[in-house]
Amino acid sequence: MRFVQFRLLSDASKKTRIGLQEAKNGGIIDLSDALSSSQSLVQALTNFGMENLIDKAKSMIGKQSINNSMCALLAPITSPDKVVCAGMNYKDHCIEQGVPIPEEPIFFTKFPSSIIGPFDDIQYPDITKELDWEAELAVVIGKKGKNIDADKAKDYIFGYTVAHDVSARDWQFGKNGGQWLLGKAMDGFCPLGPCVITPDEIHDPHQLAISCSVNGELKQNSNTSQIVHNSYYCISYLSKFCTLLPGDVILTGTPPGVGAFAKPPQFLKKGDIVECAIENIGILRNQVV
Repeated sequence: MRFVQFRLLSDASKKTRIGLQEAKNGGIIDLSDALSSSQSLVQALTNFGMENLIDKAKSMIGKQSINNSMCALLAPITSPDKVVCAGMNYKDHCIEQGVPIPEEPIFFTKFPSSIIGPFDDIQYPDITKELDWEAELAVVIGKKGKNIDADKAKDYIFGYTVAHDVSARDWQFGKNGGQWLLGKAMDGFCPLGPCVITPDEIHDPHQLAISCSVNGELKQNSNTSQIVHNSYYCISYLSKFCTLLPGDVILTGTPPGVGAFAKPPQFLKKGDIVECAIENIGILRNQVV
């Protein structure tokens, strides 16, 4: 199943609605009435529980869908408790930089407020001159967990989505005392979507083509098989330090081909269109403005 958040173009209130997107035609089955106590997918996971939410959604399959031309897709996850990102987590990306492959995961965070929709504009912050792209596979947590065993981590995954870890490299590497936070967590620095696809529709999340293009030119082209610490291990490792909650988003790293390590370096400019794609999940398409 492909869970989405959307709004009806005809709705002047611009209310966020929860839906299932049909894979064949992109039509959306509106789940909002069945989930009337929840204003977002994060709330629905919290209020109903992952298993009950999925059961409710299954009962709606086959219902009349809304033509996708009448809807605007939003980020499928908004206002989660945490957005956690794994750095240096692709073997080929480490080789690109000439650095050792980390023996343990390296984590940093983005503010939940950095999340924008799959087709929203990325506002170029005046404070940076080195805006870069990073396509990433993201995992969405489905239920509360602490000290999770790696072999049980699958049971805590609600689904997978595409993320764009937009990065201000001057603030990530050269300023703020070497701390990555400000370079990673500015407004609009986490496009997400277009859907959260449940694990039953992904044969192996660690065997998916992943790519990023800028203005149609392919920049990143790899496979999630290159991930160092897979999503299950990341969930288990993180849960030793903090309680994972429904809706939490974990970005699992980016492959080689980012602008900062090109020779010479390349950075985004206003007007650029960035497309991040992952096999079987979907595409983000965001313009820098």
